Amino acid sequence: MISGAPASGKGTQCRMIVEKYGLVHISTGDLLRAEVSSGTEIGKKAKEYMDNGKLVPDQVVTDMVVSRLSQPDVQERGWLLDGYPRSFSQAQSLENLKIRPDIFIVLEVPDDVLIDRCVGRLLDPVTGKIYHLTNFPPENEEISARLITRSDDTFEKVKSRLDTYKQNSEAILPTYSDLLNQIDGNCLAEVVFQEIDSLLQKICENTSANKLTKTNGKRADSVDRVSKNEWRGIPTRLNNIPHSREIREYFYNDVVQATKLAIEDKKTRLQIDINIPELNPEMDVYRIGTLMELVRELSLSFADDGKRVKVCVQGSMGQGAFAGIPLQLAGTRKILEFMDWGDYGAKGTFINIGAVGAKEVDKEDDMFVLIAPQNAVGNCIIDDMRAMTDAAGDRPVILVNPRLKDMPGSSGVMQTMGRDIRLKYAASFETCYSFRLLYYAGSFYPIMGALRMSYPNKYEIYRRVDELNGKENYILIAEFTNKPTPDDITRAFTGRKK
Repeated sequence: MISGAPASGKGTQCRMIVEKYGLVHISTGDLLRAEVSSGTEIGKKAKEYMDNGKLVPDQVVTDMVVSRLSQPDVQERGWLLDGYPRSFSQAQSLENLKIRPDIFIVLEVPDDVLIDRCVGRLLDPVTGKIYHLTNFPPENEEISARLITRSDDTFEKVKSRLDTYKQNSEAILPTYSDLLNQIDGNCLAEVVFQEIDSLLQKICENTSANKLTKTNGKRADSVDRVSKNEWRGIPTRLNNIPHSREIREYFYNDVVQATKLAIEDKKTRLQIDINIPELNPEMDVYRIGTLMELVRELSLSFADDGKRVKVCVQGSMGQGAFAGIPLQLAGTRKILEFMDWGDYGAKGTFINIGAVGAKEVDKEDDMFVLIAPQNAVGNCIIDDMRAMTDAAGDRPVILVNPRLKDMPGSSGVMQTMGRDIRLKYAASFETCYSFRLLYYAGSFYPIMGALRMSYPNKYEIYRRVDELNGKENYILIAEFTNKPTPDDITRAFTGRKK
């Protein structure tokens, strides 16, 4: 649990904690909005009070928090409760349910500093970014001209909020006195985090020792990761278009899980190749919409972890008659701007839209997702990609369904200058997820099987089998450490040895 007065830097510390430790960040404000917008029973109760201008009762808020704490992602990754509990009754409700943190952190900042931080704060209504007149001024005159002061950042209102915070703190601190760690928040954010980090490292060391005891000395991550036995198998009826939401979400979750595991293992140049009909714009350009839905789910999953994600679509390439972008990507940037990026203002804060190139790499970006980067006749995207990855340094860059094969030049002849270098660069991205359906050569029906690789597992070849009840099933018939060739796949189906 973490607590701090308004402008104590609590939000910044939460982001840094989530980024390093992968905890699920739980804020009652976000939860309230999510429950209300989802129309759950708890949300309906809360909305009645909010619509009538009343405070949401402690029990309703506690039910909401307890419900969130029971979700699978929280059970797996752990939790960071931000600004909760706020009253003695809320703290006691958690105690009665035997919900206790490993540590209770309080950021201590003098009142005069807090007031100065609040009163000097300015909001950018376009991006949602917070600036400060002296501590964090805007980058340029254009931004400066549109900044506004939030209505609750006047001296009187800030003083009132501080008094309320102190009353709440005095009520709950005795409950957590044995876990309390007060930290000087009147320092640079990095210095504050160093102190928090050292406390959390001690907890991790104790937890790791306990895990090793429970897992007979195996690494914790080898126990926590999803095994093939727990994987629920390939969905069926994949030639039925459009795919159901359940099938799409199956693949989205499969991709997200593999990508996160690869990034946890410090992989920074990754690519995702998924070639089911609904996600293959080469077969029908409207399917770029499904591909963007996958990118949204992937990006939001990292934003939920406190990462700042830049989603990139290549812009127009070339000059004169050869200027333009691949047909599949036409209008994609505009669609991304209009897409629903959730109820919590993720777009413009944790998720930003950009192009492909070194100029798109900002220092606050944590990672980059490139949508279907591809060469076009007379033009090559690889130079822009190389400049971007050089600027990104050791930050992850993820390619989703790249098409980086050489195309004819404007003269109609295959490009040759630097071809080996381009192909070597394209091959430097490690595949973290791959899925494609298998057919007889030259046809798209019937489906014979599937080829799947989900990091850190091997490439797996599955045969599709029709069952007596009219259903179908996918049966594993071969595994390969490296991506199998067409001949390898044919031999796996026919049973012939190499």
